[in-house]
Formats: sequence, structure tokens, C-alpha cells
Amino acid sequence: MRDAHPQQSPTHKNGFLYQLIWMSTGAIALMALIMLLGVWRSGQQFWLDLQALWRPTETAPQVDVRSVALRQIQGVSELSTTVFAMEAIVPTHQNRELAGFVVGTTKLLYIAYGEVRAGVDLGQLQPQDVVINGDIIQIRLPPPRILDAKIDVTRSQVYDYDRGLLGLGPDVAPNLQTLAEQQALKKIVATACQEGVLQKASDRAQQVVSQLLRTTGYSQVVVTTQPPLPAACAAT
Repeated sequence: MRDAHPQQSPTHKNGFLYQLIWMSTGAIALMALIMLLGVWRSGQQFWLDLQALWRPTETAPQVDVRSVALRQIQGVSELSTTVFAMEAIVPTHQNRELAGFVVGTTKLLYIAYGEVRAGVDLGQLQPQDVVINGDIIQIRLPPPRILDAKIDVTRSQVYDYDRGLLGLGPDVAPNLQTLAEQQALKKIVATACQEGVLQKASDRAQQVVSQLLRTTGYSQVVVTTQPPLPAACAAT
């Protein structure tokens, strides 16, 4: 009795497999051809898009606004806001003794012109002294201090120099002048502090820094001050 379903020959199976492979190869070739046509039509734009796809991107830089503002203010360094000037008349003298007795006295009268410069040292600002919230900035200034105090020797002079009767006093003009300058400087600094030079410097610094910060685009600027330190009034 014959089999109702005759088996296909190996040759027929192999032929079908070859056709399937050729069809797959043809489809791949067709897709490649379509891609090449697309590249040809798009031209340089395709390569630009391809390069952009693999090009590494960089994120936007992040800036610590508080640090930038702090460095800008510190760049001003010492902010001198008040200058106090005055003349001081300082008498000095020195004796010459012999066997415990004064035999001569040298006197020197010195007229000193001095200046005291007060303000704040913005270089002392710390990060915690600067607070930024949106377009609002708050600054706490360092305490005011004497930035410089000096005698202007070009405007000062020895008004009188006397070695006494018969010139028996010691010839110590340079020493007496130096002593007079030191005493005059202390007197000028003390007078400046009594006249409130530090408070004036602090108030003026507050105004100057406020005006400076308003030019940077902040809508609200708050500048606070600190009282002077106890040792601030000292001749430098």
C-alpha cells in the first residue's frame, strides 16, 4: 500500500532554504540602498546630525553667586571713608644735670599737622557676612577702624628751640622732635576718636557699599554695620 503523503526530497528542502536566504539578503540590500539614497539626498546635514549625536555635551556652568559678590567687595580692600585732620602744639624738654642738680634745660615747641584715616577693611569679610536670596543681598560690614594715622612732616615745624641760659641745656633737638611727633600723633588720634571719627566712617562705608551693590543689579540691598572694637582707637 502506498504512503498518502509522500516525503519531499532533500533537494527540494535545500532549494527553499536558499530562496529564503536570498530574499533576506535582498531585503537587507534594499534597506541599505534606501539609507544611502537618504544620505545622498540630505547631503552634509546627515553627517552633521550624526556628529551631533555622538558629540559630548557640556552642562551649563554653575556659579556661586555669593562667592562672586564676596570677591568683588573684597577687591575694594580698605575702604577709607573719613579723614580727620588737625594741628597739635606739643612742648617737649630735656634737662642736663650735674651732681643731681639741673644746670640747664632744653625746650622744644613743635607744631604738628596730622591726619587720621578711618574706614572698614573689606578684606575681612567672611562668607557668612554675605547673604543672597534671589535679587536681595545682605552684607554685614566689618567693624570700623583706624586705617592710617600719620604726621605730615612737610606741614609740621619746630616753632621754638631753646637751650636755656648760656646754652647749658643738652643739644638734643632731633630726639625732642621725634618725641614731640610721637606725642602729637597720640593726641591727634585721641581727638579724632572723641570726635566720633569711627562712627562717621562706619556710616559713610554703609552708604558707599550700598551704592556700589545697587549698580550690580540687585533690587534690594541691605548693609548693616558693627560697632568699633575697644582697641580701635590706637595710633598706628
